[in-house]
Amino acid sequence: MFKILIIEDDLTLFQQIRDRLKQWSYDVYGIEDFSQVMETFTSVKPELVVIDIQLPKYDGFHWCRLIREHSSVPILFLSSRDHPTDMVMSMNLGADDFIQKPFHFDVLIAKVQALLRRAYNYNAESNELKTFNGANVDFEQNRLTSDHGTIELTKNETLILKLLIEQKNKVVSRDTLIEKLWQDERFISDNTLTVNVNRLRKRLGEIGLEKTIETKTGQGYKAIEKVKP
Repeated sequence: MFKILIIEDDLTLFQQIRDRLKQWSYDVYGIEDFSQVMETFTSVKPELVVIDIQLPKYDGFHWCRLIREHSSVPILFLSSRDHPTDMVMSMNLGADDFIQKPFHFDVLIAKVQALLRRAYNYNAESNELKTFNGANVDFEQNRLTSDHGTIELTKNETLILKLLIEQKNKVVSRDTLIEKLWQDERFISDNTLTVNVNRLRKRLGEIGLEKTIETKTGQGYKAIEKVKP
């Protein structure tokens, strides 16, 4: 049974989400003290986090940043604000998906199931090590190590990199990436993929792998395996 932590201060909405998720046999936890979010996260050890942006004490961005310092658990953001910058900010902080209030609960369940399926079924099958431009890629641990250091990736970033490496030096279409990442692309903004790829590029640049993912306008993306002289 997957454990899901909901960081939401609207008690009515929390109870509605909790009840829907329990119908699918998920083990659901909430927050009692919003100054103790990380303590609850550490205690529960959830497989997925659903987090609102507007919260007491500190906003959801603050807690997302802290969670990402310790874990690559899938994170789904909720927001009642109609600002594209909220989605961009959440993805840049390492969130895996974003849903705007008000939402249909079937869409929420679909997103939760897709994130869990991708994060845990995928990892169960991906225990091999690969190399990419001299860096060791551990798909199971969501980690890359090069001579310049080690970085931890989110589930989305790892899967994007895996899909591109499998077709290295070939273009992988945006539609293919969206379908593989989110299964039901009807619920996904095209900008969501762009933000995830840009974040992956930034992370790769931290270990000397800048300019290894190329954008092919109107087509998709390509992982460049540089030939050593």
